[in-house]
Amino acid sequence: MQFMKSAVLLAAFGLSATSVTAQEITLRFQHFVSPASANPTYFMQPWAATIEEQSGGRIKIELYPFMQLGGAAPNQYDLIRDGAIDGGWVIPGYQPNRFPEAEVLELPFMTSKSAEEASAAAWTFTQDYLMNDFADVHVIAAHMHGPGIVHKRGEPVETIEDFAGLKLRGPSRPTTLLLDKLGATPVGMPVTQFPEALSRGVVDCGVIAWEIAPSLKLDELTDSHTDVAGDRSLYNLYFIWAMNRDVYEGMPADLRAIIDANSGMMASRWAGRAHDAGDVIGRDLMAADGNEIAELSQEQTDRIKALDETVTAEWIAEMGAKGYDGAGLVAAAQAAVAGNHQLE
Repeated sequence: MQFMKSAVLLAAFGLSATSVTAQEITLRFQHFVSPASANPTYFMQPWAATIEEQSGGRIKIELYPFMQLGGAAPNQYDLIRDGAIDGGWVIPGYQPNRFPEAEVLELPFMTSKSAEEASAAAWTFTQDYLMNDFADVHVIAAHMHGPGIVHKRGEPVETIEDFAGLKLRGPSRPTTLLLDKLGATPVGMPVTQFPEALSRGVVDCGVIAWEIAPSLKLDELTDSHTDVAGDRSLYNLYFIWAMNRDVYEGMPADLRAIIDANSGMMASRWAGRAHDAGDVIGRDLMAADGNEIAELSQEQTDRIKALDETVTAEWIAEMGAKGYDGAGLVAAAQAAVAGNHQLE
């Protein structure tokens, strides 16, 4: 009889994955990459273990890679919102134009090549500008990955002219805007589709971070890897780690407090550090397999930055047409990146 009462209460809160009582909860979190890649290895898995330990086992977190619970990576936000899963990893940019303010963090050369530093800025900006956009989920962390690298079959990209005509995978709208300016043919697709697209010749190359390259077998599918000069990323991608709001709010207060203690700035920086660690490993593995590691000269990087100024100006104008203060968002993101947390 008590079990039935608990089940009714939990159903009233919309808890899709719980165990026998309101005090013992199983949460199912989903992501779309290999469990051996950097974020699952260095953030998701230890984060889940920490929650379980601090709760004395009253919270159990199950992690499902490769979208094993169903759905597609671009729809992850809706799966969390609707309670199909209890939580997971979301790339808002996989749904172009749905979260337009978040795009500012993905503008070229916006963020540091340190994923931890970029993630601290992402959390600051998210707190001040994006929480309303994500109001129908509970945001645990917001973070960025490390520097985006051009991974290519054949000779490395060495000049702007080398981009001309390349069919180049891009992960988000701001990235594809720059790739178009560079003369490439941008092809938007989730990272999970990139290896097959390469092997079938749908694309010639793509931009992703170092850390994910080994799990996608880019040492076999590509020959060269090119970064830009300096301490800013050619591109970056914005993520949130979130859970269903009804599930979160339906948890006992003491268990919510454990989630809260492992959320926010500390969790965002933790996720960023995971990517930094994975980037070192990924780069070394690509080099060890004989692939060419290249860096554009400062002169060529400056030429790309000049094009980026056009991309940013056009983005600001586009945002203005939608009723947003694009220039203000750019200034706020730049302030967050610079460590200025006194955002208006």
